[in-house]
Amino acid sequence: MKRDRPTSNGSPWQRSEPGRRAPARDEEPRKPMPARNEETRLYGLNACLAAFARRPQALRKVYLTEARLPALKAVLAWCVKHRLGYRVVEEGDLDKLTASRHHEGVCFDLVREEPLALDALLQRLPAAPAPSLLLWLDGVGNPHNLGALLRSAAHFGAQGAIVPAGAGLDVSGAAARVAEGAAEVVPLARAQAADAALAALRAAGFAIAATVPRDGVSLYATALPPRLVLVFGAEGEGMSDAMIAAADLRLTIPGSGAIESLNVAASVAVVLGEWWRQRGS
Repeated sequence: MKRDRPTSNGSPWQRSEPGRRAPARDEEPRKPMPARNEETRLYGLNACLAAFARRPQALRKVYLTEARLPALKAVLAWCVKHRLGYRVVEEGDLDKLTASRHHEGVCFDLVREEPLALDALLQRLPAAPAPSLLLWLDGVGNPHNLGALLRSAAHFGAQGAIVPAGAGLDVSGAAARVAEGAAEVVPLARAQAADAALAALRAAGFAIAATVPRDGVSLYATALPPRLVLVFGAEGEGMSDAMIAAADLRLTIPGSGAIESLNVAASVAVVLGEWWRQRGS
């Protein structure tokens, strides 16, 4: 059974138009709401809490189960204060809203956060020669892999992930849930042209290392540069030949040989863990 929560002026949501709240007679004029294609739907408790902690002003709507009321008390207080609607719904309603059974009892609609330009990301980083770690994702598209690798990236201190501008890669609801809040820690940056992006990274003191399943130097027998961009390719196709050729270093994760390679999310965790170990952290 759905229950509509009132906004701070006592006006409940209108059931006939889910996602819209009833007009308030005493409400001050507000700026127009963003167009629907400027919003994104996020779900998973840790993902939603991390997004609210970093950018509460992006919040537009909240759907939650009754069991999540205690965990989301601060979020609901924000909704009341800022006259944003929230709705207590059943598990099945969230299944439909998120197209997933893994929503963990909460779903947020937020203004979509646009990826950074590469120059903007570089301006956030410590200047050379301070250690710094970035990822370059060449063809990675699976949202669960993206979420898992962002979680590893946050754990091991990576400061950003670079994706080609035309790749269409974005942090979807599924990716954010798997990332468990890491999508708010590791920003995505778009590289408009690979050659220019690689030149800008080298100018900022970074070495470029391509991770390849064979014919590279062993990860564990190599001193990794303190300022490093690690390039990972999609499963199956791998990274482009041009990116491999452009790299300063080619790394291979040694193993038993029983299978050719790890999946991209596992590879990220292994390589980042070794970079972290070598830094003595």
